[in-house]
Amino acid sequence: MARLKIQYQKEIIPALMKEFSYNNIMQVPHLKKVVLNIGAGEATTNAKILEAAQRDLTTIAGQHAVITKSKKSISAFKLREGQPIGTMVTMRGQRMYDFMERFIGSVLPRIRDFQGIPRTSFDGRGNYHMGLKEQLVFPEIEYDKIDKIRGLEISFVTSARNDQEALRLLELMGMPFQKGVD
Repeated sequence: MARLKIQYQKEIIPALMKEFSYNNIMQVPHLKKVVLNIGAGEATTNAKILEAAQRDLTTIAGQHAVITKSKKSISAFKLREGQPIGTMVTMRGQRMYDFMERFIGSVLPRIRDFQGIPRTSFDGRGNYHMGLKEQLVFPEIEYDKIDKIRGLEISFVTSARNDQEALRLLELMGMPFQKGVD
């Protein structure tokens, strides 16, 4: 079992129950899933780009990434409905906790001039979204084997009812949020 999951069960649940005065353990927010996404709009002209992005995401997550397709046509972007435009992977359970440990312990410290992640990227429903400018911060990615530096979006989906509960949950899990203004 992941160290983070054990820490959640033994330390984080009691701390959140006390802090937010929950009556039942089932009220305590938890991490539902982590979604990684690479949007590759240039894939409309070159299909190889999508394969490389999918390979990078599969390496990072440790599970197969799926191709995402456009939901509607946008003529300004020369995009048709159903055309492949990105790749994503959803992690749950053990793999999610393993990713969180790696992300907090080895990926975030590798970001140049890292001052903490912003507190402002919550969506109002207890989910946190952040973007990274390059996939090279993940130690699994070999610099020599990538064709292009790509950014990716990471979404942390929680069962929290509001952003304050989600912020506290992620803080207790070890996410290094910026100090100061909320």
